Amino acid sequence: MKILVIKFRNIGDTLLASPVVSNLKLNYPDATIDFALNSGCEAMISGNPNINKIHIYDRFKIKNSNFIDKILLELEFAKNIKKQNYDIAINLTTGDRGIWIAKFAGIKKIVGMSGKNRLTNTFITDKIPKFSDFKHIVDQNLDALKALNLEIFNKKVEVFSDENLEFLNLPNKFIHIHATSRWMFKCVNDDIMANIIDFCENDLNIKVVLTGDNNQNELDKLKNILSLCKANPINLAGKLNLKQVIKLSKLSSLYIGVDTAIMHIAAANDTPCIAFFGPSGAYEWGPWDNWLLKSGYTKQNGIQTMGKHIVFQKDWEFVPCDKDGIIKHKVENRLMDFSDEMNLIKQKIVFNLNNAI
Repeated sequence: MKILVIKFRNIGDTLLASPVVSNLKLNYPDATIDFALNSGCEAMISGNPNINKIHIYDRFKIKNSNFIDKILLELEFAKNIKKQNYDIAINLTTGDRGIWIAKFAGIKKIVGMSGKNRLTNTFITDKIPKFSDFKHIVDQNLDALKALNLEIFNKKVEVFSDENLEFLNLPNKFIHIHATSRWMFKCVNDDIMANIIDFCENDLNIKVVLTGDNNQNELDKLKNILSLCKANPINLAGKLNLKQVIKLSKLSSLYIGVDTAIMHIAAANDTPCIAFFGPSGAYEWGPWDNWLLKSGYTKQNGIQTMGKHIVFQKDWEFVPCDKDGIIKHKVENRLMDFSDEMNLIKQKIVFNLNNAI
């Protein structure tokens, strides 16, 4: 049997689909499982022993091509899928592309979520059940197995890296802080993050290692945070690839940072997370504890925990919200201001360090 798992989303979304892969392998030990994803996300799946082949959809190249070239590139990608003669396709988003590719490839069993396009919905042979209330994305993805009447053996998020970081001369014990996101409205206020860095380095005498993407907005953000610091953390922003960040995360004693893919990587590495959420719903995107089978994020907002992880978020009635909601409620400077929670944040930092394995 040959199975294709499709997740055309971002880095974190791709990583959180890994429990689907491991459970498919446990249900079908002899199956060949391949994965289709957007370019830039392959580090989340490569190295996974349960994955045979990765199909990379070059969304940036296709998006920036002219109309004719765009059609040709789409067809080329779909033809490569068709050559593999898959028995089952599992599309883990409501997007149309994965369903159309599976249909074009002649895959007879297509598992997917009903979307807005009625024609596309007719191609789905096994519909992923709809859900209500709060449900984490890990559980949403695993609902695909319910559509196939398969057993769920575990809910472990897995990520792999064999990078050697000896050249960095990292200390034996350090805190990994990722303070930035491509969406600046998800970032903690600079003075709060500087305060946390100073507390870790100057009060607790434990080194902080900073990471960040290599784009100017994030680098400028970190530069300003560092200008407010009294401490001198190790700044690796823009200097590491994703596989190296995965390894660094695995070596760290604690993750402190914003709601981003790096947070999900830390949680997948079983590194305790202190995560700051603004507009996103922690009930859907909170750091997942691999040792638990049930999400701990049961509230709309506020401070919540799941096992070793804790999420800080405002308990305002309109949270979570989108960027427009932030502007509407005029909370651009207050949504990610956790000065009132600083004592509790420091307590959690100390607790996690004292209980680190």
